[in-house]
Amino acid sequence: MPGALTPPLQARLARLGASLAFGEAAAVFARFTGVVVSAASARRLTEATGRAAAAAAAAVAAGLLGPAVPAPVGSGPPLLQVSVDGCLVPTIGGWREVKLLAIGTVAAGPDGTARATALSYFGRLADADRFADLAVGETHRRGVATAGAVIGVVDGADWCQGFLDRHRPDAVRVLDFAHAAQRLGPVAEAVWGDGEAARAWAASQRHRLRHEAPERVLGALRQVPVRRAANPTAARVARDEALGYLEPRLEQLRYAAFAARGWPIGSGAVESGHRHVAQARLKGAGRRWAVANVDALLELRTALASGRWDDTWEHAATERQAATRRTATARRQARRPAPAAPPPRVPAPIGPQPRAASAIPAVPRPGPKTILHGRPTAAHPWKRPFHPHQPETAKL
Repeated sequence: MPGALTPPLQARLARLGASLAFGEAAAVFARFTGVVVSAASARRLTEATGRAAAAAAAAVAAGLLGPAVPAPVGSGPPLLQVSVDGCLVPTIGGWREVKLLAIGTVAAGPDGTARATALSYFGRLADADRFADLAVGETHRRGVATAGAVIGVVDGADWCQGFLDRHRPDAVRVLDFAHAAQRLGPVAEAVWGDGEAARAWAASQRHRLRHEAPERVLGALRQVPVRRAANPTAARVARDEALGYLEPRLEQLRYAAFAARGWPIGSGAVESGHRHVAQARLKGAGRRWAVANVDALLELRTALASGRWDDTWEHAATERQAATRRTATARRQARRPAPAAPPPRVPAPIGPQPRAASAIPAVPRPGPKTILHGRPTAAHPWKRPFHPHQPETAKL
């Protein structure tokens, strides 16, 4: 059982449980340690460790949400990429969206393009506001608020922009290039059909979007010959939807200018994080997670992917010990008898009351005791000598 394992063995089993199915984790653990545990034991230990780690992370985030003196911008890393996105995971009761944060240091890749390195992750099954609050621990650890510049590469979801507003309002906003480019293909197919003409037009506009001013691509969208389409109404709807998505985000589409400054234009860091951080463990045939355990696994998975497993394990172990002490204290208090309730207060009577008769004090009997232990004493009249009564004439 996990309770009988030493802390180092518990850490190894929890790490395996965060990486592998619980049955496989138990088998690998037994193979390399010689200690046999069941899949259920591996599951309980892994989930308990994850819950404790998530609780410790929440406590850190809560401590950072209070008022504090802001550190000056530029005192942290020179350039960071921040990307957030959501993906679905199976839970008991249906599929739910997990939100994931990826933070990386921007550097030039082998081909000269900007890329995010030293990636770290944070994930939770939570609404946008709660996720933004809980993520403050990771953004603080990576220096998002103090970085020289932050490039926020996200898709068009409003909550993603809200996350950047919360953690770095002056972040440079970049609409993920793949999300922008994929809006062109449906327009081409609606106008020219599924053929070479449609593919050629879409490819040319994607190239323009990447290397030229975005206004040229928006102009080309407005001029597509929707009237000559096989279904003019459908072609007009596809064109208007693409323009409605891209036009409000014009300043986020200047990919040529972003690339020239060495800034990233793709959110592949968080997109790949969905696959190898969250879904690689949480998704699978027959897997359905209790909602309370999703965050537990996410905390362990992001710790592994971010290269901070040792710190996460120490925080989890400390939190579990504190929880054990709290439980023991609560049990001791529950066993203590409740203090006796004070007697009820009787209200004073209203109005004049009759005067109570005073008690008559007992009059102490003078002289020695006449009865002791049920027997007459020497002072009892029975013990006095008998003197017969004589008439008065006898005294003369």
